[in-house]
Amino acid sequence: MSKDYRVLLYYQYVLIEDPEQFTKDHLAFCKEIGLKGRILIASEGINGTVSGTFEQTQRYMDEMHADTRFADMVFKIDEESTEAFKKMHVRHRQELVTLNLEDDIDPNEITGEYLDPKAFREAILDEGTIVIDARNDYEYDLGHFRGAVRPDIRSFRELPQWIRDNKEEFMDKRVVTYCTGGIRCEKFSGWLVKEGFKDVGQLHGGIATYGKDPEVQGELWDGQMYVFDSRISVPVNQKEHVIVGRDWFDGSPCERYVNCANPKCNRQILTSVENEHKYLRGCCYDCRVASENLYVKHNHLSQEEVSERLAEIGEILPTSNF
Repeated sequence: MSKDYRVLLYYQYVLIEDPEQFTKDHLAFCKEIGLKGRILIASEGINGTVSGTFEQTQRYMDEMHADTRFADMVFKIDEESTEAFKKMHVRHRQELVTLNLEDDIDPNEITGEYLDPKAFREAILDEGTIVIDARNDYEYDLGHFRGAVRPDIRSFRELPQWIRDNKEEFMDKRVVTYCTGGIRCEKFSGWLVKEGFKDVGQLHGGIATYGKDPEVQGELWDGQMYVFDSRISVPVNQKEHVIVGRDWFDGSPCERYVNCANPKCNRQILTSVENEHKYLRGCCYDCRVASENLYVKHNHLSQEEVSERLAEIGEILPTSNF
């Protein structure tokens, strides 16, 4: 299958004056050349993932590199057979990534030591080094570095508090961290340094760079890498594929993500097509019987049909739903 499209993943921490106007102008530019994707703009810089044809993405990179603010910005490139996005969104934010700190971290002033893929692989193999995944729990569950610590968090902003709660385990150790493209680690590793951690490193360029290194070839990565576009997941380890994801309902190996059908929950869960139907795409009983359950609505299931599905798994539809 020919790969006529490219997906660009990139970020740059750099001062952008009047970021709201820059956001409007940048959206117009992206639409003009036909790109699709999601870009965040803040006074502290830019963070984006966009997709388009070879010509469209090349023009975008050339135009960005022609701007002195982004002259050295690194683009991580994936070649794909289809578009990764349906629309183009460029939004202004107060922060590119949110750590929920009283005093924000400027990665241009303080950040952890940059580790290339080879150095990061050596860190993973070092028993005295703590490897912390700086992503959300559902990202880790799909794939992660072998032996990495899984913080019990559902959003990046919860990470500092989780570290504080578990500080004694890591404080006197060498700590290295990683994320998808590197942008979250820039701030998180800097925060670790500011908190007093003495030896802090980060995977430069993130997992996306690690998987493309010709020498390392994604070694010691298990599962797939979660991405925030229609692909959902991409491979990393070029030497072997180990499935680490587990079906939410029965624990069997699984790498297929769906959102809980209850919009008030919307939790991302790994599940097979069979179990999605069996459990009405609800992550728990309350979500399965919720009146807003989108799976039930989209499949036009009657209350009798819902009751039959629930009975199969030993549950009962509440009388209030009749």
